[in-house]
Amino acid sequence: MDAKQKRWIWIVLDSCGIGAAPDAHAYGEDDVNSNTFKHVAAVVHGLDAPNLGRLGLSRIDQIDGVDSSHAIGGYGKMQEQSSGKDTTNGHWEFVGVILDKPMPTYPHGFPKEIIEPFEAHVGKPVLANKPASGTVVIEEYGDEHLRTGRPIVYTSADSVFQIAAHEDVVPVETLYEWCEYARSILTGEHAVGRVIARPFTGSKGHFERTDRRRDFSLTFGDTVLNSLQDSDVDVIGIGKIGDIYGGSGITEAVHTHDNTDGMNVLMKYMDSTDSGLLYANLVDFDSKYGHRNDPVGFARAIETFDAQLGELLGKLKDTDVLCITADHGCDPTTPGTDHTREFVPLLIYRPTMTQAVDLGTRGTFADLGATVADYFHVRNPRAGESFLNQIG
Repeated sequence: MDAKQKRWIWIVLDSCGIGAAPDAHAYGEDDVNSNTFKHVAAVVHGLDAPNLGRLGLSRIDQIDGVDSSHAIGGYGKMQEQSSGKDTTNGHWEFVGVILDKPMPTYPHGFPKEIIEPFEAHVGKPVLANKPASGTVVIEEYGDEHLRTGRPIVYTSADSVFQIAAHEDVVPVETLYEWCEYARSILTGEHAVGRVIARPFTGSKGHFERTDRRRDFSLTFGDTVLNSLQDSDVDVIGIGKIGDIYGGSGITEAVHTHDNTDGMNVLMKYMDSTDSGLLYANLVDFDSKYGHRNDPVGFARAIETFDAQLGELLGKLKDTDVLCITADHGCDPTTPGTDHTREFVPLLIYRPTMTQAVDLGTRGTFADLGATVADYFHVRNPRAGESFLNQIG
């Protein structure tokens, strides 16, 4: 079949890891003890997720409430080879970029050589300039920001430069321009993985981040996505996919409001698009529940996704491939609020499959991108080993 007649649906459940990676000890105690999927399910005494069960989730690790005894599809897990445990690392490794050196992090805040030119550009001194939880930092500095208009700059354990600003104080387009400037100076030894715009609204005690977040990411050269685009195969990025890759290899990017909207947009494209790569990131697991240590909310979000997954499965054509995975963990049952270094699940389904297929433990996330390249018959410019022959 011609590449232009094929369709691959790729869903990243942001932060839904499935057990500590072998090198988790290098990242911290929270990481060693992490298993996002398993621990979230245990807190609610079992997930109601029959569709994930049908695809083999509990064949990877036994997840409370999820029955995979009659699973159909490919199942396994993947180990990240890149240094770090962030969105950037995970998504770029998917498409063949293995980052063997960690990107810079700032446990003591950003140095003068970054902050001073940024303040000069904005025209005001920054607030915070420290690692912080995104919801906590706007409560801590939100009132002062409202009074002064000073931007709230913060980071995390990941390689990120984040700028929070109230939408009534700083127009969102101005915030995006500040981020673009920050991206332009965060180079060389200070080349962080992402600059993130964090707009919020509300008042003290009721501040709330909005869905107009934007990520301004590094790019790392050609990938499987570029090979697809060069072969006139459409790559539709849904959610923050377009931002993560800095637009590289993305034919069309659609920002979404939340997980539910992301799935609805994905299914609309399935109704109107007969070919190409439909690539979605569902970020709520991470931003609303993982980083906020809310395992119950996390569990309910998985169940809501599973219900929509049932609808999506009914839209698949016999020639389609569905892939569900994650980019890292963010176990909400650990004391910390940072990402966790975990294996990620790998679920692959084709409607013509009649039995479960054990895909084993893949040595790199790049095996997924290599399989996508193999499926569409395009060049894989980087790393990874295809498992296409295992799924028919």
